[in-house]
Amino acid sequence: MDVLVCVKRVPMVGGLVQLTAGGLDVDTRMSGFTVSPHEECAVEEAVRITEREGGAVTVLTLGPPEAADQLRDMLALGAHRGVLLETDGREWGPMATAAAIAQAVAGEEHPSFPLLIFGNEAADTGGYQVGIRVAHLLGLPCVTGVKRLALADGVLRAGREREEFEVPLPAVVTVREGINLPRYPSLPGRLRARRAEITVLRPQWQADGLRKERLRVPAVPRQRAQILGHGVDAVPALVSVLDDLGVLP
Repeated sequence: MDVLVCVKRVPMVGGLVQLTAGGLDVDTRMSGFTVSPHEECAVEEAVRITEREGGAVTVLTLGPPEAADQLRDMLALGAHRGVLLETDGREWGPMATAAAIAQAVAGEEHPSFPLLIFGNEAADTGGYQVGIRVAHLLGLPCVTGVKRLALADGVLRAGREREEFEVPLPAVVTVREGINLPRYPSLPGRLRARRAEITVLRPQWQADGLRKERLRVPAVPRQRAQILGHGVDAVPALVSVLDDLGVLP
């Protein structure tokens, strides 16, 4: 079974978020990039399916030329083919992104995919939209928030926490982090990924009809350390603090 997994290039989390001078974009000049955790689990799930059922995993992303690095990371995890929908760096909204993906999937350059897997949401925007929009454009059934997948006799069983769905193939699913534990890339996998040829397509940019006014970084409360004293002179103040915290008998 051939499986398509769509991933997104996102900044690594954990650092200080800073905006560009215009206040309309996140300044990523000092950021590393990766794929969303949900999408890494999606790639792992696709690889496991092809290990059981046969077939190949194609990983697709829309982004600048540098996004090929994230495709190679996924190839190192066991995916077989990478497709880059190359952009000029401008931000694509969910409607335009879904349209470009749907057009690529339906194009003659790509085989028919019985199963399309997305992450439940991107780590940066958290839009929850692209997978659903692609399914709508392709006229395919879609199950979101999936934490269990099984295939049998051309039927896909997709489970959430307390719900189970059966849908015919082809279908689209969006999976959540925790559906599996992604493997670490092996050395042969890394070497194969470095040599792999990435298929590059260049969709035409289109606006979504939305205009971004500005971004705002939420204020982070700052706490300052208080020096209680020096040496034995600090003991009474320390006892008072511990008493206020209720940790003294």
